[in-house]
Amino acid sequence: MPKIQDIQFQNRFTEELPGDPSQENRRRQVHGACYSFVNTLQPKKPQLIIASNEIANTLGIDNVQSNAFKAIVSGKQKPKNAKTYAMCYGGHQFGHWAGQLGDGRAINLGEIVFDNISWTMQLKGSGPTPYSRGADGLAVLRSSVREFLCSEAMFHLGISTTRALSLSLTGERVMRDVLYDGNPAYEPGAVVCRVAESFVRFGNFELLSARQDKENLQKLADFIIKYYYQDLKGEGKSLYLNFFQAVAQRTSSMLIDWMRVGFVHGVMNTDNMSILGQTIDYGPYGWIENYDEDWTPNTTDREHRRYRFGNQGSIALWNLTQLANALYPLIEDVSALEAVLDGYRSTYIRDYFIMLNSKLGLDELKKADEQLHKSLHELMTNTHTDMTIFYRQLADLNIDEYEKQLDVIKVSCYVGDAVFNENREAWQLWLNRYVDRLKEEAKSPEQRKADMHAVNPKYVLRNYMAQLAIDEAEKGNFDLIYELHELLKRPYDEQPDKEKWFAMRPDWALNRVGCSQLSCSS
Repeated sequence: MPKIQDIQFQNRFTEELPGDPSQENRRRQVHGACYSFVNTLQPKKPQLIIASNEIANTLGIDNVQSNAFKAIVSGKQKPKNAKTYAMCYGGHQFGHWAGQLGDGRAINLGEIVFDNISWTMQLKGSGPTPYSRGADGLAVLRSSVREFLCSEAMFHLGISTTRALSLSLTGERVMRDVLYDGNPAYEPGAVVCRVAESFVRFGNFELLSARQDKENLQKLADFIIKYYYQDLKGEGKSLYLNFFQAVAQRTSSMLIDWMRVGFVHGVMNTDNMSILGQTIDYGPYGWIENYDEDWTPNTTDREHRRYRFGNQGSIALWNLTQLANALYPLIEDVSALEAVLDGYRSTYIRDYFIMLNSKLGLDELKKADEQLHKSLHELMTNTHTDMTIFYRQLADLNIDEYEKQLDVIKVSCYVGDAVFNENREAWQLWLNRYVDRLKEEAKSPEQRKADMHAVNPKYVLRNYMAQLAIDEAEKGNFDLIYELHELLKRPYDEQPDKEKWFAMRPDWALNRVGCSQLSCSS
């Protein structure tokens, strides 16, 4: 495989789509363009913390410890033939149209083609762009550790996502107000090199449509279809409608997987929704610990809880509606667009319950199963049941040992004996129904356990785990980043030597900033 400095980067996005005629890197409104050329900020003292050999191999890159690699992924050196740029897009933020947003601190290096797949490399935290608004275009170590680890954790959970090639320190000190409470402080600056087939979002289409730029709206749609939805059939309006339907299907599949593992994105604005149905922009995310469909990790969302765990499927539908509005000039058929949205709604609900059945080791979806799940979620909420541990432990349930069945439940509850005992009878009734349901399928205990372990991870990136890694990294010790990176490559495996991470949230993390309280500040 070639070294990164020898790879010829491609520039399809900038060669085939309209660009900003101005080369001036100042905050401004950019019209009639999909991007602006911009250079990365030279880091003062770059230091590579970690690089993923797995992603490097995917890109066909050799030697991630070379000086050239370290220079390119930190923004110090531009790759050969690269024309670095920031994308122009808009979006709805917390339900309100925000106008132009764009890559405020992300700079695209270009595309690498390997094994007939094109990958875009992007540096997050590499300096200001015309879209930075009032910000500095930089990122801090805290948020960059979270982005790097979560990108890779999600991939190995089997969830569609952008990837992370590397994490580097920049040598900068960056001022941030973590909780927006008037107490800013300096933090170490960092850069994540992100990788995806494309970083185009719903918001790229929204901004062009809002500005009534139909010509460039069509160019962008044609570009995305040409390279990323090549199997679509049809011409003209029917092709664009099929494109919208394909985006809806990919988005639904991604959301079902989020719900399966208990992932909460935290800020599902339309500018944070990938047109490829990939999880993108890891900010104030979190994994459900004690089951609570109203939980959000985002302090900015704490009042209205728009992006709470149980609302994510509905928010994806709302976001798809905004995308439908944006694509309307290319389709001009309201009823057809509404039919796609109705199809998303019905498909999502069906697939959601199929997914829930798989978590319980059930194959066939029966009408009564919906109530089985609703009763379970009510009990999990009442007893503050740890979602990850509960479903993983449930695979060990012995349907013939009645007196020990409640023990499987109790070990995953955060509440004490008094509260658990108040719900003991209800739990036993649910277990009885569940055991009866299992007997209907006559699946062997071994097969049921294998099936459940395949969809219920043992290890997820709990916020307290990420915070521990951040705390150590800010002291200059990166060992925990390395350990978690390896752990999360095999989330469904037992990994007996890593049992300490298969544990309920510690008490100290309940109200700790970075664990239970996260903001968009990064």
